[in-house]
Amino acid sequence: MSSPDAAEPDPEPSVPAAAGFHLDSETSLTPLGDGRFGVDVSDNWNIGDNPNGGYLTAIALEGIRSLGLHQDPMSVTTHYLRPGSGGHPGEVHTSLLRSGRTVTTGRATLIQDGTQRLEVVAAMGDLGAVPGGGHSLTIPPPDMPPVEECVERDLLEQGVKLFISSRVDLRVHPEMSIAGGSDRAETLAWIRFVDGRPPDTMAAVLFSDAFAPSIFALLGRVGWVPTIELTVHVRARPSPGWMLGRFVTEDLRDGRMVEDGCIWDSEGTLIARSRQLAMLLPSPVEGA
Repeated sequence: MSSPDAAEPDPEPSVPAAAGFHLDSETSLTPLGDGRFGVDVSDNWNIGDNPNGGYLTAIALEGIRSLGLHQDPMSVTTHYLRPGSGGHPGEVHTSLLRSGRTVTTGRATLIQDGTQRLEVVAAMGDLGAVPGGGHSLTIPPPDMPPVEECVERDLLEQGVKLFISSRVDLRVHPEMSIAGGSDRAETLAWIRFVDGRPPDTMAAVLFSDAFAPSIFALLGRVGWVPTIELTVHVRARPSPGWMLGRFVTEDLRDGRMVEDGCIWDSEGTLIARSRQLAMLLPSPVEGA
């Protein structure tokens, strides 16, 4: 792949003052006892009227992190039961499924207004531990233009307000930035936090659901693409800098699609792989 800094790079975003990074403050939990936590779900991660699913998953993962010493999500499966509600409080209910020497497995449910919004089961580990074994296989990153030649997601025609653009900086491959302008359902884009927060394994999970649907490049401005289920496998801790994501849909049938994704760090290391099942729903005008 091209380095994100191959030409004159954009300056790194400024770091906020003592308030810290947005993701950390907006996923902060307040212990309520008995494995329950209070949370203020921010609307700064909204896509249209609803919070981004990756952000809601990150909230649940903070609860699972409290269950043991292992802090890196390695396998995360989220079932999205109902849309979340940004700008409203909620609770995260957690339970420990298993605690071992190298893996802690837990469950978390996000509840708002007495209604379950999503359920997450995650296996947590330590991806900074000394690796074992001498064999390795990986997926190399694709070729990608430098950041300054790519298109900001907020400038793309998607027919919905992207509040999440105040939190996530996404730069899309120019050949995939025009609605319906590609002959394949594929998204390639650089990604980072707007406030300069360094990427970590939690970011890898959130970013796996932060890209525009890959079907956008093939079919143009589609309606709503709500996720039914998302699984992310995190393979390593990322290096600082821009991350690169590639997402592809090769399976669309009866209004349901399967999208596969890979995310690499600035050194070209494969950090995460994802697969999600989503629905392709027409916009109100198209469905009228």
